[in-house]
Amino acid sequence: MDKKLITIVTPTFNEVENIEELLRRIKEQTLKLTNYQFEILVIDNCSSDGTQEKLRNLACHDSSLKLIFNSRNFGHIRSPYYGILQSQGAATIYLASDLQDPPELIPEFIREWENGYKLVMAVKPTAKTSKIFHLIRKAYYRLLNLISEVQLLQDSTGFGLYDKKVLDQIRRIGDPYPYLRGLISELGYEVKCIPFEQPGRTRGISKNNFYTLYDIGMLGIVNHSKVPLRAATILGFTCGIGSIFFALIYLVLKIIHWENFGMGIAPILIGVFFIMGLQFLFLGLLGEYILSIHTKLQNRPVVVEEARINF
Repeated sequence: MDKKLITIVTPTFNEVENIEELLRRIKEQTLKLTNYQFEILVIDNCSSDGTQEKLRNLACHDSSLKLIFNSRNFGHIRSPYYGILQSQGAATIYLASDLQDPPELIPEFIREWENGYKLVMAVKPTAKTSKIFHLIRKAYYRLLNLISEVQLLQDSTGFGLYDKKVLDQIRRIGDPYPYLRGLISELGYEVKCIPFEQPGRTRGISKNNFYTLYDIGMLGIVNHSKVPLRAATILGFTCGIGSIFFALIYLVLKIIHWENFGMGIAPILIGVFFIMGLQFLFLGLLGEYILSIHTKLQNRPVVVEEARINF
């Protein structure tokens, strides 16, 4: 009887301090699961700190370690997504390479998969990271769920197990720049959630910054909600009606108290700046939606590979 193949995918970018320990901990877990065949696929996003050299050395002694090296840095969304799509396993386990996604959950993922779940996702209701950042993240997910057309998975980073059927559906969609957590929610498969406490990063520096977090956050909104555009229309209409109403009130008061009622410039300035602020806000939101359309229409490759090893 052939063993089921399970592919473990992890993206790297300047993780020379973590990658060897990550692979060791993954191996510790996979060696316990003798009923399956495992392969580890590492996709490196053009690291410059020695990560690639270390990976090449490790791959020379381990044929189950497959490597994809990108020709340049394709960003924090495209590279991991491309790596997941290259999986050939009956199931794919995705985890980050910074040791904040513990490989020790792999056996539990597989156990729940064998129980019939097509998606088994790790969720982190608590984390040993910045409390302020964790609260902001939770508030964002609540907002996204409130305005989204589907119920999105909260407290998930993408760490988990994806059945081949799920990935085949994602491949058919062909989104070049997806919000993956939202995309799997759109498919409608039942998700088994495995709670864990995310450890803090102990080595290396986080690759996330304000721009990458904003990019992910805005991507989730524009890909899975029409509410901001509808809100712009409704608010614009409301402000227009309100402006006419207050203009009529001022006109009546001026006519009745022509000598004593001074129009003043303050109400005009307040109204102008308020309307201008709303216009800039919703022009920015409209730009985000147009940018999302533009990205999809460009039809550029998700990633360009420089090399493959052990394929």
